[in-house]
Amino acid sequence: MKFSARWMSGPLLAIPLALPLALTSFGAWAADPIKIGVSGPFTGGSSSMGVSMRDGVRLAAQEINAAGGVLGRQIQLVERDDEAKNERGVQIAQELINREKVAATVGFINTGVALAAQRFYQEAKIPVMNNVATGSVITQQFANQPDNYIFRNAAHDSIQAPMIVEEAVARRGFKKVAILADSTNYGQLGRQDLEKALDLKGIKPVAVEKFNIKDVDMTPQLLKAKEAGAEAILTYGIGPELAQIANGMTKLGWKVPMIGSWTLSMANYIDNAGPGGEGARMPQTFIQEPTTPKRQSFIVAYLKTFNPKNSRIDSPVSAAQGYDSIYLLAAAIKQAGGTEGPKIKAALEDLKTPVEGVVTTYNKPFSKTDHEAITANIPVFGEVKGQRVVYAYEADFKKASEVRVKDVNAKGALSQKK
Repeated sequence: MKFSARWMSGPLLAIPLALPLALTSFGAWAADPIKIGVSGPFTGGSSSMGVSMRDGVRLAAQEINAAGGVLGRQIQLVERDDEAKNERGVQIAQELINREKVAATVGFINTGVALAAQRFYQEAKIPVMNNVATGSVITQQFANQPDNYIFRNAAHDSIQAPMIVEEAVARRGFKKVAILADSTNYGQLGRQDLEKALDLKGIKPVAVEKFNIKDVDMTPQLLKAKEAGAEAILTYGIGPELAQIANGMTKLGWKVPMIGSWTLSMANYIDNAGPGGEGARMPQTFIQEPTTPKRQSFIVAYLKTFNPKNSRIDSPVSAAQGYDSIYLLAAAIKQAGGTEGPKIKAALEDLKTPVEGVVTTYNKPFSKTDHEAITANIPVFGEVKGQRVVYAYEADFKKASEVRVKDVNAKGALSQKK
């Protein structure tokens, strides 16, 4: 006799017949899953980040569920494609809160989407774990309120911008740099952070140029940078448009180094730029190399589960941070003893047990006034070489082989002030 996945109901019984027969106790049958929202761009120009993040999240949830779940309950992911659109992110936030009743949400790839959508979680007292979006203001948006429900385990731009400037000016000796940034919140906030970091070095960019999402011709911006004598291009944008910068330089027969935010590691930059994209450098919290046992097991499991093209994760940073975000939330829910938002938030702010992640081991990653898990001592520099991202420096490779934990005194750390 065949059974469908319909529910058989009676006065005292409601059992889904499609569930595995191995679940024999009534407690196992009756435990509702813990719903966690996953919001990111799974289509469009930001999708290599969004899909990699989502798959990292899926892998972590699969592992946790296979080990018995959290508090005897399975994690159920409620995934939504925000298409990198602010208005879509707002709709999804309201749906996940009001209809799906999620205990928390992870994701947000795009800074603009995060800033538009996370206010609904703040009002509902539901924690958000920003696992990719890096705009410095994200965790500060509600820092003046008594309780802040916005957390992050990505390297914010107040860490990345000084790293980019240090690489260009101090390490490589460039004195004339141009900034090319996209017109989104991400690009323009990043541009501001770059200009602040350059100002601290006593340097004014020789050109500051803007471009739009889906622009395919960067000739006007590049010509201004070239005519101004730029020795390097500092970038804030996402993969497809960054590739057009590299391709534009090739077309002009003018090649200077590209040094930019972590998004220069995106597959749709590397693949679309081809040989012209080689040598680009960017801060990275994770590079697809098995430098620790945890990273090795993550890489092996990810490749086996999702079988990406050429055995290369499209956006390794997004995948690793997505994976870690679920383990951080699971630890908080376990410590809280339930799924009430205020209790999860309080647990995140005072995690008792370290969480071994792919990016780092999270030992007291958050506090009441600090919702940033990543500090400036954790990222390293990556370089595009042979159509992959590798460690730019041997010292960074060695650094990545060590267990790096949060350092609240590291330059570039943000604090949240009421």
